[in-house]
Amino acid sequence: MAQDLFSLTQIRHLMRVEFSRAQRYSYPLGGLVIRVDGIEKVRVGHGFEAADDVVAQVTDMLVARTRACDHLGRLVDDRLVAVLPHTDSSGAQALGARLVQAAHELEVTVAGQKLPVTVSVGSTCFEDSNTLFFDALVDAADAAFEQAVAAGGDRVVHVSPAEVA
Repeated sequence: MAQDLFSLTQIRHLMRVEFSRAQRYSYPLGGLVIRVDGIEKVRVGHGFEAADDVVAQVTDMLVARTRACDHLGRLVDDRLVAVLPHTDSSGAQALGARLVQAAHELEVTVAGQKLPVTVSVGSTCFEDSNTLFFDALVDAADAAFEQAVAAGGDRVVHVSPAEVA
């Protein structure tokens, strides 16, 4: 549910805190950026409320498939973010792949019509001191997300912070 999500301001603060902890204590920190593919078409064809319902169902799916220690938030443009403490690259990518698959299993009905749901997921990870800056981690997650969308969506793409530095 939407109440399970941190606001943009809150999630950015938590991301900075977790990044500082990961640097200090040398543990990996995974991150995902998730968005429903074609949400703009739902909004245009069925209205804002229908689009919000679809995002809410994807949010519920995300909450159900993440740990209590993970931080979930909503960014601008209907993007969701997951901050994953103690999660390495392979773990972040695996969760992203599970989310892509779980979206296929959602049964979303809008105006009596069943809509297929797919998501694009950008994955990144701070590990082995691959970046010194929080912003590089955010940029990597955004770059991975954009690559997933550009490749047609319905997939997870991983980008290391070192690749965008």
